[in-house]
Amino acid sequence: MAVVVRNEDEAPLRRLIERSSELKGELVAFAQGARFDRWLTPLLLEAAGPQRQLEEGDAIRITDNFILRYRLPDGSTVVDRFVVGRRDLTEVDRAMLLGWRDPVEGIFEIQRKDGDAVVLLNLVDDLEYRTYSNVGRAAFRGVSKGGFLLACLVPVHSADGAWLVSGMMSHYPKSSATEIAQAALQLATSHPSLVFRNPAKIEQGWRSMREDRAAFIEFCGSDELVLPPAEAEDRLNAYYRHRQEAAVAEHPDRIRGRRLPGLAFPAFELPPELADSDSVGVIYDEVDGLNFYADYGMLRDLFADPALAGRRQHQDLLRVYLREESIAPLPIRRLAAAHPETVDAVFRKLLRKPGFTWTEHGEELLRRRKPWYYAQEPRPGVSVIGERLSELAAGGRRPKLSRARS
Repeated sequence: MAVVVRNEDEAPLRRLIERSSELKGELVAFAQGARFDRWLTPLLLEAAGPQRQLEEGDAIRITDNFILRYRLPDGSTVVDRFVVGRRDLTEVDRAMLLGWRDPVEGIFEIQRKDGDAVVLLNLVDDLEYRTYSNVGRAAFRGVSKGGFLLACLVPVHSADGAWLVSGMMSHYPKSSATEIAQAALQLATSHPSLVFRNPAKIEQGWRSMREDRAAFIEFCGSDELVLPPAEAEDRLNAYYRHRQEAAVAEHPDRIRGRRLPGLAFPAFELPPELADSDSVGVIYDEVDGLNFYADYGMLRDLFADPALAGRRQHQDLLRVYLREESIAPLPIRRLAAAHPETVDAVFRKLLRKPGFTWTEHGEELLRRRKPWYYAQEPRPGVSVIGERLSELAAGGRRPKLSRARS
């Protein structure tokens, strides 16, 4: 379907969108070929569950994510391999395709329609996106100002500020504001990287985290606690309750008529792997934010008394802290700094390297064991939501879902 534009000034954009439609069709066919079956099929089967039933929309969403983001064993994406294998592509084609590797996932409020485009406010990152579909304006038939779209967007190369819907687009009516707001809040908290596409949110996040960390230290007496799991839960719930009570006292007009969970019942529960441990380390770092560590007391004992390094249980625990991708370098750095006299003995015993010194080799060890941590820019551990999302987080009915494909 051709994209209709309002004037000749948009003719280059029309051609880019039409070309994107051609490229997307070829890319999808390429991804669904036999060469990628060993990776794509397990993803689809897992989503289908034991009943082996998968809706078309879910299959499209999974396939689209596989094409744009899935990392193959060599670290490349399907898009990368498509571009490498197609020598007939122009430089514009290549740039457009490679730009799709960084899609924008979000929950969008429809601000207005404008010709073939809709102007969307991403409730997660609080940025506006002028959005087109490669099947034309018919893709936005039935959507209206104030409604919501759940979608993945990719940029239109060389058309500044223009975006395309990629994969499935789910439409919710305006009356679904409450449910949409809760979904956006969940997305923002579980995937803060989506929030931090907005540079302003990064600085706001750092500022908010600094304030929260200062309040945590004032309330708990330190930025590091080692407690039994039940006591850790109680302390965290008491802290959150204290923070919410302070917020009520500071802004009573914003809170009036709303139920605050932390004031009525515990807002925080440790996951099972932490709740079943002997002790929990709670560290609120100025860079890594608030983190929780299982059996941290035992690890602290090891660094305090390197003779324990000869015990299998303590060695295994330190190996877990070095090996697990879910554990940043922070706890090991903390313990090494707190026990400079014994840290060398601990690692010499564990690594069986008598010449190891933390000062000379410690950072190298962490970089080798945890390259993922050093490969990314630090981001605040607090997500800051926009004013519009805050406004929407009230009232409404359960939405009826409609879908469109691009």
